[in-house]
Parts: sequence; C-alpha cells; structure tokens
Amino acid sequence: MTDRLLLIAVLLLAGAAWGGTQPLAKIAVSEGYRPLGIVFWQMTIGAVALGLICRARGKGLSLHPRDIAFYTFIALIGTILPGFASYSAAVHLPAGVLSILLSTVPMLAFPVALAMRHETFGWRRLAGLTLGFCGISLLVLPDTSLPAGIATAWIFIALLASLCYAVEGNVVAKVGTNGLDPVQVLYGASLVGMAVSLPLAVTAGQFINPLSSWGAPNSAIVASSLMHAGAYTAYVWLVGRAGPVFAVQISYLVTLFGVTWAMLFLGESYSPYFWAALVVMLAGLSLVQPRPKATLVSPGQGGHSEPT
Repeated sequence: MTDRLLLIAVLLLAGAAWGGTQPLAKIAVSEGYRPLGIVFWQMTIGAVALGLICRARGKGLSLHPRDIAFYTFIALIGTILPGFASYSAAVHLPAGVLSILLSTVPMLAFPVALAMRHETFGWRRLAGLTLGFCGISLLVLPDTSLPAGIATAWIFIALLASLCYAVEGNVVAKVGTNGLDPVQVLYGASLVGMAVSLPLAVTAGQFINPLSSWGAPNSAIVASSLMHAGAYTAYVWLVGRAGPVFAVQISYLVTLFGVTWAMLFLGESYSPYFWAALVVMLAGLSLVQPRPKATLVSPGQGGHSEPT
C-alpha cells in the first residue's frame, strides 16, 4: 500500500509540474520574448539540469555519430520546430486552450503510426481520433468558444507542435534509442538544441539577454525548464517502476492541471464550448492510450514533454 501511494504521489506531482508549463509558457511570451530565444534558454537550462541527473546516475553521453544524428532529430522535431509553433501560438491563445491541444498528441500519433506501417488499424483508436477532431471543432467553430479577437488559425499552428511530437514518438517507437535511456536522449538533444537554436535566435533578433533585465518572463523560463526536467525524470522512473500503462495516465493530469493552473494563476475563464471540448478530448484520449508494450517518449516543446 505504501509503495502504491508513493507511485500515485509521484504521478500527481509530475502531472502537476508538467501541466504548469503551459501557463508558464504564456507568462514567458507576455512581455515580448520571442520563440527562438525562449527555446535556446530552455534547452540550456534543461541541459544543465539533465546533465546533473545523468551524472548522479552514473550515465555518460554517447558521442557516436549515430547517436549524435539521433539527438539532432529529437532536437529538431521534438523541440525547435514544435517550440517555435507552440510559443508563437501562446502569444495569442489562452493557456487552458494550449493544455487541451497538447492532449491531441496521442490522437495524432495513431494516423502517423498507420502511415509508418508499424501499427494496425483499430476502431477504438479511430473513435478516439474522431473525438479529438470533435473537440477541436468545439474550439474552432462556435463564435463564442475563444475570447474575442483571437484568430482560429492559431489553433492549427499550436496543433503543428502536437503533430511534431506525434511524429517524433512514432520514430522513437520504431527505431529505438540506440540503447540510450530517455534521460540521456533528452540531455543529448538539449545540447544539440542549444547549438542549433542559438544562431537562429541571434540571426532572427530573438536572443534574450538575461543580464539586461529580469522579470516574470525570465522566471517563467527558468521555472518551466526545471519543472520539465524534474517531471520528465519522474515519468521515466514511473515507467520503470510501475510500467507504461500506469505512467501514461499522466496525460490526463497534464491537461487537467494545465487548465486548473491557468484559471488559478492567470485568471482565465472559459466558455461552455471550452468545457465541452475538454470532456470530449479526455474521452478521446482514453480511447487512444497505447498498448501495454508501447512506451513512446517525446522530449518536446522546448523543454515541455508529453508522453504519447
């Protein structure tokens, strides 16, 4: 009983931390910081934190060319591209909506898996995907579903991030991680992400100088990066200790906590269509959960992960 309570406590804490990264993303862009600058610093902070975790676990970082290529793929598809899309959308969308859209990752993973031919068709998961599209429709179609003045195009830009995570998770499931554990992969990807995003941020004029001033956005970037590193490590620990079927329940908690924190700390309020979309999305999520043997790891969104 004590062990089970510990597992539940870790699951709740990790879900609460991961859910908190969506409101923090909203704060990070609230005063003009742009996506590439945020992604660079989240990669940097994440690399330091994950590097310390790897060191504490006695696990080094492989520099084999094959592994460096894999880190690069994860950095681009799991971090930089979705990070750019999600932070761009965060300027315009409420944090609660971002949290709901993040729950589409497992739903989008299903058609990607079919296209890659390493999943078989299943009516149950198709029903979950259909519910996911219904949930998105409830956010997009009614005029009163989003706050006035917000273009629905930002919904689809945010969904590009979920699609990137879905592709990433399926590739990892198909080709494996070359014998590296998920924390090592995310550490390596963070280092590559730093190297790639720094020149992009500087060239685009989006680099953030932390010495020029310090405010809520800076604190949000640091907090989000550290919360992600802790939550991700806890998720990996849960998979090994309790199995993927138990650990993947964190998907529900990330969405629910994301909406809750947005209401409590950002003062967001939502229309009835939003709540209907949340219920439909969670129902769809329950139908597309992975099989017991499938544990897809998605180190994404500039330091915001979502298990698929």
